[in-house]
Amino acid sequence: MSGKLWDGRFGEATDRNVERFTASVKTDSRLYAHDIAGSIAHCKMLARQAIISGEEAALLIKGLQSIKEEIAGGEFEFDEAAEDVHMNIECRLALHVGDVAKKLHTARSRNDQVALDTRMWLRDESEEILRCLRILRRELVTLSKKHIDVVMPGYTHMQRAQPVLLSHYFMAYYEMFKRDTARFREGLV
Repeated sequence: MSGKLWDGRFGEATDRNVERFTASVKTDSRLYAHDIAGSIAHCKMLARQAIISGEEAALLIKGLQSIKEEIAGGEFEFDEAAEDVHMNIECRLALHVGDVAKKLHTARSRNDQVALDTRMWLRDESEEILRCLRILRRELVTLSKKHIDVVMPGYTHMQRAQPVLLSHYFMAYYEMFKRDTARFREGLV
């Protein structure tokens, strides 16, 4: 791809340090699977609406799946000059399928793409956090049962206060993580 996505806004080339500062590919490369999944879904919609042909859709999908395999296999090197994960994939797709790659952005803005990728990534990460919270809460119950009669000092303002049961201490954290679990579930709706 020649030039930056936003090149038309400036009269001269940007400083290399500015380009390195604004490049997000090191951070957003983790979105690659979501970016590709979103692009495949968008491609299928374009074909269903007869905006692109079935043959073009098949070619685009095959190219996107190939890129996903390259990235997953460690064969794909993200280029900081391409700025972000979206442009890296888009540039590689153009190498795989040619000019038909340009049709993939029909009826979809870059902001739509970023919002979708981010939401999909957050959903997956939230599900992983929920899985970890389930394990943690289960372990807290196990520890509470194991130490049901163990007494420990309770603290107030960094000073020992009253004796409390270790099992109650563990279950207090159980309740906090239960609340966190509910909040993460609300975010998935």
